[in-house]
Amino acid sequence: MEHAKAVKRVSRLVWILVIILAAIGIGMVVRRTLVIAGLIPSFTPGGGAPFDTSFTKHPVITFVHILPGVLFMILGPLQFMPGIRARHIRFHRWSGRLFLVAAYIVGLSAICMPFIMLPIGGVNEAAGSILFAIFFLVALSKAWRHILRRETALHREWMIRAFAIGLAVATIRPIIVLFFAFSGLKPQVFFGTAFWIGFTIHLIAAEVWVNWTRGRMS
Repeated sequence: MEHAKAVKRVSRLVWILVIILAAIGIGMVVRRTLVIAGLIPSFTPGGGAPFDTSFTKHPVITFVHILPGVLFMILGPLQFMPGIRARHIRFHRWSGRLFLVAAYIVGLSAICMPFIMLPIGGVNEAAGSILFAIFFLVALSKAWRHILRRETALHREWMIRAFAIGLAVATIRPIIVLFFAFSGLKPQVFFGTAFWIGFTIHLIAAEVWVNWTRGRMS
């Protein structure tokens, strides 16, 4: 009983964080779209090259990556709402399929992007992006496989892992801000490290949540 109450309390906090991170993710897409469209200037730290230079040079792969990302951020949280799953099962299933399609596009394009455009953090950032994109795609595939077999508990666990990795892109942004504020390092030095930290935090958090709530969440 006490564990169930603790799970409920922490679950509320997790939901708040998820909504904040999803909003950051959507805001990132809106900002980058406006930059590529030439409606707002790119962020230029310390008089260096604008951060969005590579993205504006390669708008097609950028939009292939970020526009499905909006669907990922919107539909992802809906997949974990028991009320929707219980009362609107058809919507849950169709939105889940759309979520998976969008997520696969995000993951596959994330693997391709370091080979098309130069990452700000160089090889370190590219390695982190590719490694976690592969894990992301594996998690999605396992979630899909388990739901086809009606193994809903395992489906939930792999969906949590996949969604957590996808949300990490939003956590990476505050980490980058902290590096800017306190490290004194150039972006080319710390960008890759910020990616590794953000993805690793989310991977650990997802695993902790999966194990702590296993068998206790609907």
